[in-house]
Amino acid sequence: MKQKKKSVKKPQPIYTRKEPKGPRIIASNYVASAVRPDQYPEGDTVEVAFLGRSNVGKSSLINSLCNHRGLALVSGQPGKTKTINFFTITSKEDLSETEERRYEWFLVDLPGYGYAKTDKSNRNIWSSFIADYILNSERLMLLCLLVDGRHPELPIDQEAFNWLRQAGVPLQIVVTKIDKLNSKERQQNMRFIKENFPCETPAIPYSSLKHTGRELLLSRINQVIVGGEE
Repeated sequence: MKQKKKSVKKPQPIYTRKEPKGPRIIASNYVASAVRPDQYPEGDTVEVAFLGRSNVGKSSLINSLCNHRGLALVSGQPGKTKTINFFTITSKEDLSETEERRYEWFLVDLPGYGYAKTDKSNRNIWSSFIADYILNSERLMLLCLLVDGRHPELPIDQEAFNWLRQAGVPLQIVVTKIDKLNSKERQQNMRFIKENFPCETPAIPYSSLKHTGRELLLSRINQVIVGGEE
């Protein structure tokens, strides 16, 4: 009579939540809106700005990045944001079980370009004060240019990129709405962006819905706020 083999229980996997390396955002608050330099918040706080075509998903990305639903206004009407909006951000880094370090910085939400439902004269005014901020803010350490992952070929985005590169602005390309693409479309469009929007660091694919790319973007921002940028 054959003896039954004893079943050996397989060890159960241990699941651990992946924590971001470096500082993580723990607080975010609206500070001010401005269209002139005298309306900017005072001080020498580091600024990281976000710019993109209207309806690129900028407000959703900001809310996802800061893990603060409703921080930036999400509107179905393109071109809703008409001012430069400043948010104060607090990031915390755990150095040990008892020590921590905090960083204060400004997230700057710039008005979207293109498709704004306003007359031509107003649109020119927006372009002027946005350009003045980008060119003259000594606190601006990084500008994240958002490109819709579904439509990376739009001339208006290429024009914005070329202008920013010529101005010498430190750039990070962030590709939004990446969850709306299948695998083949994503590969093709990311390849197109790599060729047509060349920067010192690779473009970051981002999904505000799934928070894909959040850790990569936080890591890029941390290079700036910690002082890793030259």
